[in-house]
Amino acid sequence: MIAEIGTFGLSLVAGVLSTLSPCVLPLIPILASSALASHPLGPWGLGAGLAISFTLVGVLLASAGASLGVDQEVLRNIGAAILILLGVTLMFSVVHQRFIVLTSGLGNAGQALAGRISGNSLAGQFALGLLLGIIWTPCVGPTLGAAITLASQGESLGYVTIVMLVFGLGAAIPLVA
Repeated sequence: MIAEIGTFGLSLVAGVLSTLSPCVLPLIPILASSALASHPLGPWGLGAGLAISFTLVGVLLASAGASLGVDQEVLRNIGAAILILLGVTLMFSVVHQRFIVLTSGLGNAGQALAGRISGNSLAGQFALGLLLGIIWTPCVGPTLGAAITLASQGESLGYVTIVMLVFGLGAAIPLVA
């Protein structure tokens, strides 16, 4: 029980820290004020979409190994190695910038989709939040990877979903606040 609380706490902190990325942090005031201008609950819609997007991405990635029949111990070892690599990515700015460049195609695809959505309603803000999770993935990859690694330690899809939802809520807190 204590381990789960610790995992949820780390996941929440990872979500909040994900917004400190240099390519995310400057956008938060712009996105929040734009969402608020479109609807009184716009930031809540944007945050909810972002939380759900990160949850879906995390659940898909965390459960991919299990659905392929890979042994849990092997997944834990791979997850630990990925966590170490992501830590190194965060420690060195040059490596982090290269990671962003390597994964920018995913963000560019999300940016193209975002241009087609009208954010002038609560539903529009929610849809933008869903896409924001895709657009931000290259920038928040290290913290998202850490949360996915934490989630993949669970033995049930429900546990994985809760860990990833907590990460998504952590990422949404700065937008709503």
